[in-house]
Amino acid sequence: MKGQSDRRVARWGRGITVLAGLILLWWLATLSTVPAFLLPSPLAVAEALWKGHDFLFYHTVITASEVVAGLLSGVLLGVLLALGMIYSPRLQRWLMPLVLTSQAIPVFALAPLLVLWFGFGMGAKVAMAVLVIFFPVTSAFFDGLRRVNTDYIDLARTLGASPWAQLRHVRLMAALPAFGTGLRMAAAVAPIGAIIGEWVGSAEGLGYLMLNANARMQTDQLFAALFILILMTVLLWIAVDSLLRRLVNWTAE
Repeated sequence: MKGQSDRRVARWGRGITVLAGLILLWWLATLSTVPAFLLPSPLAVAEALWKGHDFLFYHTVITASEVVAGLLSGVLLGVLLALGMIYSPRLQRWLMPLVLTSQAIPVFALAPLLVLWFGFGMGAKVAMAVLVIFFPVTSAFFDGLRRVNTDYIDLARTLGASPWAQLRHVRLMAALPAFGTGLRMAAAVAPIGAIIGEWVGSAEGLGYLMLNANARMQTDQLFAALFILILMTVLLWIAVDSLLRRLVNWTAE
């Protein structure tokens, strides 16, 4: 326990040190002749965060709702696709080209269509987040299910385990580490889809706020929204990582 606590403290220490170093470099850059509307100082961004905290909080809640809804929907879709392909080779032959093709199309090209189909509400942003999220979950989980030791499956069948018991106690448990890798990646990229959707068509959210601030040359507000987005992404990744560490506690850290 003490060793794990020391490693956790060391990780946090490294993270804080890197963050402090980046802020210091940022502050030093603002001491040059760079105009404030191109690169505001950390103090100006902190002031924008403080003065507009109610306004920023409202837009943060909107974007966070889209990200969480997109993450849950994308993970569910990815899990279902992976399970369908692992149990049906015929379905795999039909679905795998579609899954790969979905990643070959730039999400920016699909964003306007999704706004037309789902409107300017949350639906288009959630759909965009799902498109970004489901592929890493599907590919990682499918790879984990495919690499299960067949000896374990044969042993479960010999002991009379039902297909559901084989899935629950053998396949899923063996594939959880790979699924965790895909889920961590999905958590890191989840906000991208929502932000792209807000850029294309929205009247609220951090993406809309950044576009609006950029058009008004309010760079300090733009940086404030960007800082909140980064913080949201980091906290989401930490939450997912902490959950996976408890669920998959038998694997090496």
